[in-house]
Amino acid sequence: MAHDEHNRRRSGGFFLIILGALIFVTAPLYLADSPELGAAAIAFGFLVGGLGFYMTFLRRRSRRA
Repeated sequence: MAHDEHNRRRSGGFFLIILGALIFVTAPLYLADSPELGAAAIAFGFLVGGLGFYMTFLRRRSRRA
């Protein structure tokens, strides 16, 4: 249908992308205090943002194919 996109449920993928970017950007603050915590913040931000990207863009594409 032409308006099927309006009827589907929205996931929290876009929110996860924004949250992951905020964690990734603030990671140097943690890196200055503790290198282990900074590295964990960088990895966690990348992981959360990647999960949000998957939920928003890739999961919908794999269903169509």
